[in-house]
Amino acid sequence: MTPVRIGLAGYGRGGRYFHAPLIGLAPECALAAVVTQNPRRRAELAQDLPGVPAVDSLGDLAAAGADAVVITTPLDTHEALVREALALGLPVVCDKPFTPDAPSARALIEAAERSGVPLAVYQNRRWDADFRTVRALVSSGALGEVISFESRMEQYPPAEGFATTGGGVLRDFGSHVTDQALQLFGPAAAVYAETHVTSNGFDDGFFLSLRHAGGVVSHLRGDWALRGAPGPRFLVTGSAGTFAVEPDDGQAAWLLSGRSAGDEAFGTVPRERWGRIYRGEDVEPEPVPAERGRWSAFYSAFARAVRGEGPLPVDLRDAVAALEVLDAARASAARGQVVRLG
Repeated sequence: MTPVRIGLAGYGRGGRYFHAPLIGLAPECALAAVVTQNPRRRAELAQDLPGVPAVDSLGDLAAAGADAVVITTPLDTHEALVREALALGLPVVCDKPFTPDAPSARALIEAAERSGVPLAVYQNRRWDADFRTVRALVSSGALGEVISFESRMEQYPPAEGFATTGGGVLRDFGSHVTDQALQLFGPAAAVYAETHVTSNGFDDGFFLSLRHAGGVVSHLRGDWALRGAPGPRFLVTGSAGTFAVEPDDGQAAWLLSGRSAGDEAFGTVPRERWGRIYRGEDVEPEPVPAERGRWSAFYSAFARAVRGEGPLPVDLRDAVAALEVLDAARASAARGQVVRLG
């Protein structure tokens, strides 16, 4: 099909390293232009992608013939920019965190439904190699009946300090790990959370416990100031075995290093980093070949949806469900109590 011309609003860390390369990698898409008025960002764009123009506004982007736009700007700008894009008739991808809370997300979704313009939330971590592997194992029943699920998203402090534009780690990393848990095990019935809050009011770490309506318990951790050794990325315990896999499938580190997303090895996991199933003390752990990470699959699916050839890659009801959990988590952490969801 004719590639969907996608504009990018923002060229910071997310836009430069994660969105622009993946839009370029998806054969159904083409990067049309970048909205930024920042001179430094414009210089970086000219260096990275000499043929891609910089424009001043979403209106300029629409006038230049863009078919859609990706909002990858700070959290407090999302709502206004999404509404502006909808008013211009531009299908939208909004980076996570989508909005600060579930009520504001519902309001944006209703605006999109009234306008008839497609809106999707960027949940690229559904296409992580390790998550795709876990999803396949759970679906196949290889672990038996799942009892508990542990998920950790952690990183050592970045050299430039903490970026607070995502609204804190509970909203940022929490958007990913919560979405993944809900995808695997369905709605949450009860939430308990603890957060670590710095002197400036920014939460840089959290522990989140979900009891799913189906009975599985998920323990989710996020840490933006890792003070010790990282734990396993996933630990899934079932009646027939436990699957453990090391942190991170490598896609983020690959892109941040400046390597090309078009390289054949992008998204692959070497054998020595495959996860293993443990079935007992006297049974040799069983290596599980890793699925390939495919972050660009989000953009391929989004382009097909824009052309009317398939569903959006992320159902907007999923975005609301995740934010309801995160809203409950903030309330739980403040009160020190379990919060039950309807």
